[in-house]
Amino acid sequence: MSGFDVVRFAEALRHGHGGRVGIGYHAHGTEPDAHWVELALPYHPDLIGDPESGVIASGPIATLMDMATSMAVWRRRGRFLPHATLDLRIDYLRAARPLQTVVGRGECYRLGRSIAFVRGQAHDGDPDDPVAHVAGTFMLMDGWA
Repeated sequence: MSGFDVVRFAEALRHGHGGRVGIGYHAHGTEPDAHWVELALPYHPDLIGDPESGVIASGPIATLMDMATSMAVWRRRGRFLPHATLDLRIDYLRAARPLQTVVGRGECYRLGRSIAFVRGQAHDGDPDDPVAHVAGTFMLMDGWA
């Protein structure tokens, strides 16, 4: 089982950028080989990108997915070690529905000597109808393999 305490770390999200946009813990894999983390972004008027439609801007969703995939890397590694986002491609499939919480699920599916590979999706209530898909890489800063 991973030694990285996802719930405890998520509590610290209340500080900084994640806390400012309201991101919080939702769920995580509990099996030894379940290297995924879900975070939630509750709807808030401050996050609206288009006042006429009430749709959340893309920036907070990008932040949600960067944080969820990053935490999935720590979950897989079993500890908090330095890494940096090299690439995070986000394909927006549709706008998030107004007044709905967006849930972002990140998974670290492969770990190399210096690179972690991640994927995930964001949805607003139905994982089968995603708002966005993500794929990316993180550079592991400590040379751990």
